[in-house]
Amino acid sequence: MKYIILIFFNLLYGFAFGQETLPNIELKTLTNSTTSTQKIFSENELIIISLWATWCVPCKNELDAVSELYQDWVDETGVVYYAVSIDDSRTSNRIKPMINGKGWEFEILLDQNSDLKRAFGISTVPYTTIIKNGKVVYKHTGYTPGYEDELYYQLLKFSN
Repeated sequence: MKYIILIFFNLLYGFAFGQETLPNIELKTLTNSTTSTQKIFSENELIIISLWATWCVPCKNELDAVSELYQDWVDETGVVYYAVSIDDSRTSNRIKPMINGKGWEFEILLDQNSDLKRAFGISTVPYTTIIKNGKVVYKHTGYTPGYEDELYYQLLKFSN
């Protein structure tokens, strides 16, 4: 019952705040340079941002599943996918080796101070959101096998 209530409130929150604008937040790249959400939004019309962590098994499963489909998504919708790690200083040294081993081709960014995580108001990962023209249009928490199909369906809705 708690799970159903949680889903209901997540859906209600998504409908009520489906057009929220995000603040300008600085994020690090793997090469230790800095970018910002403002820059990302200005350069891309359709974006997926997925918050994840190296210690989160569902996160890695989601990113693996998306990785297999990502180039098709880009070709069909023009989406740019950003996997934003929320790893802290204790676990951030695991990020590069994991990415190298997985072969993920999408952009990896680092939310070292949890600023983006706080802006989204989340407490658990994976957390995936679709942003169109700088506005949040879809969000989802958690991952189960097959969820990437729902994410693709949502992408198609917002790619026009």
